Amino acid sequence: MRRTGPVAAPVLPPSPPKSPLSHTSIPLETKPRILIIGAGYRGYSYAEPIHSSDEGIIAAVAEPSAFKRQAFGERFIWGKSEPLEGQAFSSWEDFISYEVQRRKLQRTTGTVTDPGIDAVFVCLLDELHATVVQALAPLGLHIMCEKPLATRLDDIIGIYATLLQSWETLQCQALFAVGLVLRHSLPQVLLRKLLREDKVIGDVVSVEHTEAVGWKHFEHCYVRGPWRRESRSAPSLLTKSCHDIDLLFWLLSSPALPSSSEPPHLPSKVTSSGRLHFYRQANKPAGAGKATNCLSCPIETTCQYSAKSLYLHQHLRAGNSNRPVNAIVPDIEEVVRNQGLSSAAKRLLGVLGEDYNESTPADEVSRRPWYGRCVWESDNDVCDDQMVTIEWDDDPLPSSRSQTKAPSTGGNLDARPESRFAKIAHFHLVALTEAISTRRGRISGTTGEIVYDSDTIRVNDFRSGSEVVYKTPSVGHHGGGDDGLALSFVRAVGKVKRGEMSSKEAQSTFLKSSVEELLRSHLAVFWNEDSRKGGTALKWQDWWTREVGIKLKERGLTSTFI
Repeated sequence: MRRTGPVAAPVLPPSPPKSPLSHTSIPLETKPRILIIGAGYRGYSYAEPIHSSDEGIIAAVAEPSAFKRQAFGERFIWGKSEPLEGQAFSSWEDFISYEVQRRKLQRTTGTVTDPGIDAVFVCLLDELHATVVQALAPLGLHIMCEKPLATRLDDIIGIYATLLQSWETLQCQALFAVGLVLRHSLPQVLLRKLLREDKVIGDVVSVEHTEAVGWKHFEHCYVRGPWRRESRSAPSLLTKSCHDIDLLFWLLSSPALPSSSEPPHLPSKVTSSGRLHFYRQANKPAGAGKATNCLSCPIETTCQYSAKSLYLHQHLRAGNSNRPVNAIVPDIEEVVRNQGLSSAAKRLLGVLGEDYNESTPADEVSRRPWYGRCVWESDNDVCDDQMVTIEWDDDPLPSSRSQTKAPSTGGNLDARPESRFAKIAHFHLVALTEAISTRRGRISGTTGEIVYDSDTIRVNDFRSGSEVVYKTPSVGHHGGGDDGLALSFVRAVGKVKRGEMSSKEAQSTFLKSSVEELLRSHLAVFWNEDSRKGGTALKWQDWWTREVGIKLKERGLTSTFI
């Protein structure tokens, strides 16, 4: 028996309407006022749905680039007018100084210069996240920080300590979110509901999950781009795939419902392997000779990695002046509009022609992207292929410890005691794929199997022989996760601002996790990396005690984080 067809998906934040003129019934004065720090791609990704839905107000922007700051402000904040006081800042430090003074003036004189800010989206370079979040925390603002939260383990712990200490001082806990958008993606939300709430395949036995990065995306970001060196950024497992490690923890460790008091089913052991396989000098085509830049390479016209072909022919001359071209020339769209395509092409080729040699200071080489550099001559060192295996042991809940025996063979598996059984997850980060930033996988359960990708979830029932196919709609980047997280965060802030929910309740209801849960999956990436670099399996409890527990105690924290 085979059944196919659409099945109702769980309730999710709707895709925002296209027009920014739509209105909600929320009074203007109670709508969350949002500051975006960083007017780049991720800043736009979160600002667009908030602005279009009209559920919050993009009230201010902090961005060092005058061009980006003005373009962002015109689109979301001040339109064709000039920015008012408190709407535009050239840095996050300027905002904090302004906000401290604004509050002091209001406290001492009762003067209200502007309504202030309720929440902040931190969308800066990864290595700045920890500094900015820790500086914002004492202000008591609700914070959503783009992933990864930080690039070093000690910074994750430092952020957690600062948040707890700030909330204790203020006697008020704020909302805190990380840009782990798969928790808000339509395909993944439906997958989790089927797996954990509906238990359509019984208990999970194993998971095979793959993130297909895409060869074009990988060369742009992780070979030529800003995430190519671990010392300047972080391992690719963190910068690219902390989404996926978090997804595995959400599927396999977290309680079925966010409101549950059930403790997490913590993993027991990890083994990880991987390295830089392909994008290195040993694989450089002989015909390229000693060329280090595409524009001077003798095989440029036939090489699939030609920067001239990828950025000029396939994008700019094809009519696309957005990503990835505007990552190379931020004002390329304005150049096209005001000076024409020929001038824009000349400007782009000028940047692509920039190169370095042995006499270039190492710090200058590593601090910026080199988008015209030969992919086999770059200074990249992050993994382009990595495998992770995480295991969980039997971990009965207190209510089921007396029921230690599983049913005999042939028994009703649905009658097994509510518990957490041993399982295993395999994750593959792979760069060389045609698909870009897509997820696919297979989950084996005691009564069935799930096969999924970014568009479809197939559930096969071993008992009936039936198959049910769920189609998930295409609703934007990360399966609608960007919009979903942005709107969920703003709705949570709104509920707290209007006194309709406590921060803790809104955190659970809208953000689907505690602060500890979000940080735990980030810390697990460092656990994975220690296994890979050490070439050995690592037990979770031992690693946690050594790398995290001791450091928490040193900061005077007694939180039951684990």
